Amino acid sequence: MTNPAVSAKKVTKRFGTLEALRETTLTVDEAELFGLIGADGAGKTTLLRILATLLVPDNGKATMLGIDTVAGYREIRTRIGYMPGRFSLYQDLSVEENLNFFATVFGATVEENHDLIRDIYVQLEPFRKRRAGQLSGGMKQKLALCCALVHRPELLLLDEPTTGVDAVSRQEFWQMLQRLKLQGITMLVSTPYMDEAVLCDRIAFMQEGRILAIETPQGITKLFTRPLFAVRASDKHKLIAELRGCKHARSAYAFGSSVHFTDARDDADPSELAMWLRSRGFDDATVERIEPGIEDTFMALMEENPKEQADG
Repeated sequence: MTNPAVSAKKVTKRFGTLEALRETTLTVDEAELFGLIGADGAGKTTLLRILATLLVPDNGKATMLGIDTVAGYREIRTRIGYMPGRFSLYQDLSVEENLNFFATVFGATVEENHDLIRDIYVQLEPFRKRRAGQLSGGMKQKLALCCALVHRPELLLLDEPTTGVDAVSRQEFWQMLQRLKLQGITMLVSTPYMDEAVLCDRIAFMQEGRILAIETPQGITKLFTRPLFAVRASDKHKLIAELRGCKHARSAYAFGSSVHFTDARDDADPSELAMWLRSRGFDDATVERIEPGIEDTFMALMEENPKEQADG
């Protein structure tokens, strides 16, 4: 059995009194596209910075490509690509100057690895003389990815690469990642967007420095075990308040045009809930049982894993 491309075992990191990571454990297989899903403050960036050898864990151990991130940081840095959350290229250099610079740092050339970045660079080429700071958000994202790939790394760490860019650029970026996966590159990607989770081979839900669950996008929704209903009424704000006051309520959240209501009872009946709402003055209320999505599962896992449980 081959060693995983990424391994973190009980990794802990503190910043003063803040515990950014708490005994985080995960593995990423070779050529896997693995997603870290969570809101700001979940610990995603801290974990990626430890794996990128930019931070040292306080406790636990992490390896990249079988190499310890502390003892072997020099070798790791030559074999991985890292795209931080903030655009960190040289804004006063042009597109081609940035690419050439990063290739030179790694003892490579743009020409020798052009086949790897060709599909991305073709969109940048019309702007190759433009300063990086003058590019659009989507183009900055593509340039950063090219610079992370220009030395042909075995593994990519991408920290919220699609945050702040338009929907079309987000879609194009994930298409690029899928093509890179076909070339055998392992990728660990963090994102706050639930709709991007389904594009990964496996995902880890993170909250407040903890990993709540690791599964495939298809398998993770099976962790949601309670009845879930989509409830609609004209006064949604009042509807949410009423549902949260229901004695059988486990949770009630706005979700698009409806409210997703989780009932604490395993045998809950949608018609019973609809009748109860009408008795409370919601004459136009409709209730439909639905299958949980990734976001529903994430919310449920957050409720089921309070800090005290993780600390105990």
